[in-house]
Amino acid sequence: CLTFQLACCCGTAACSLCCKCCPKIKQSTSTRFMYALYFILVTIICCVMMSTTVANEMKTHIPFYKQMCKGIQAGEMCEKLVGYSAVYKVCFGMACFFFLFFLFTIKINNSKSCRAYIHNGFWLIKLIVLAAMCSGAFFIPDQDTFLNAWRYVGATGGFLFIAIQLILLVEFAHKWNKNWTAGANHKQMWNGLLALVTLILYSIAVAALVLMALFYTRSEGCMYNKVLIGVNGGLCLFVSLVAISPCVQNRQPHSGLLQSGVISCYVMYLTFSALSSKPPETILDENNRNITICVPEFSQGLHRDENLVTGLGTTILFGCILYSCLTSTTRASSEALKGIYATAETEVARCCFCCVPDGDADAEEHVEKRGGQTVVYDEKKGTVYSYAYFHFVFFLASLYVMMTVTHWFHYESAQIEKFFTGTWSIFWIKMVSCWVCVCLYLWTLIAPLCCPTREFSV
Repeated sequence: CLTFQLACCCGTAACSLCCKCCPKIKQSTSTRFMYALYFILVTIICCVMMSTTVANEMKTHIPFYKQMCKGIQAGEMCEKLVGYSAVYKVCFGMACFFFLFFLFTIKINNSKSCRAYIHNGFWLIKLIVLAAMCSGAFFIPDQDTFLNAWRYVGATGGFLFIAIQLILLVEFAHKWNKNWTAGANHKQMWNGLLALVTLILYSIAVAALVLMALFYTRSEGCMYNKVLIGVNGGLCLFVSLVAISPCVQNRQPHSGLLQSGVISCYVMYLTFSALSSKPPETILDENNRNITICVPEFSQGLHRDENLVTGLGTTILFGCILYSCLTSTTRASSEALKGIYATAETEVARCCFCCVPDGDADAEEHVEKRGGQTVVYDEKKGTVYSYAYFHFVFFLASLYVMMTVTHWFHYESAQIEKFFTGTWSIFWIKMVSCWVCVCLYLWTLIAPLCCPTREFSV
């Protein structure tokens, strides 16, 4: 009996009992929320480990700090628990946690199986396992070899995570246009919405291009900025012309300016983000003083309050990472990566086309209360998302977080307080991501022309 009660406390009942006043929640949603919570927790720990401010405050305010560090064998001043090497080890544990669950949940199609129950419950045990794996990484022998090898694994996984996001962005743009075009066959209102949104997207892209030219360039110098802004602006114009060219339209009637508008806005965002991440350029003025050029004057004042900028920027960044993880792990996203798309006949035009209507009657039949929050068991007939793909994306996200927090290839001088000071590695990663995104979208346009015998559906 005691064993049964313990299992209940560590199972799905723990989520449903968290708060009685909370609105009802689907089991599939609560499961993903809990894994995301673990991800956020470890991410926060990584940020703390990279903060020299936190380390100094702990030395100042914690009594017997030096003795405690010696007791846990973390060095005289806990130097083994801070810096890039500590983040690598913690993220190694988190990545192993999600990778093991990826292997464990392969080919689960029924939520009633034993493996599905483990995936959807036992949260306390999982938290203990995650903590043990993150802690155990500090005891890996031959730390130098481990860190050197793990660095390349992290870079590969980080780039793969970026690639998945770019592929899904291109798929998102095509899905948007396809969905609203399907609605235009029945109501002219959708044609008006298509034209309005396309105009807004291009207005944003052009405005961003003009503002970057004004604030990130000057008459003398800033050659990098001038070339990159010109090249990326030209790429946006090029893909827009290709999208509406007669040869592409003949093969892909759904191709249009809405998709290229989405890609253009994203390219402008990445260009702005890359220019903001570039190390500042300095020159001598008439008084032989170093002045920073090629950046907006108002941004120099903002960077003075480093704690505020770092805290806000880090929150936004990892919020975006978490959003990317959760939106990339739906079944539609995993099928899109395999080239499986909804047929035109099944398209139902909606303003919020990304969200499937919540009309699953079967899910509403299985509502249970266990003394707390109402849980809707929406996976009685089958899983609503791919468990294995979900864990694989979080595995890649763990590697991406590891590389991002440690400034990618400038890890030795990395600090969370200098997160937004700019490094060349981050600058080029964002610029290359920008060009890869354009190439992926361009390939979706010209692939039917290059391979006329194959069927392409987007």
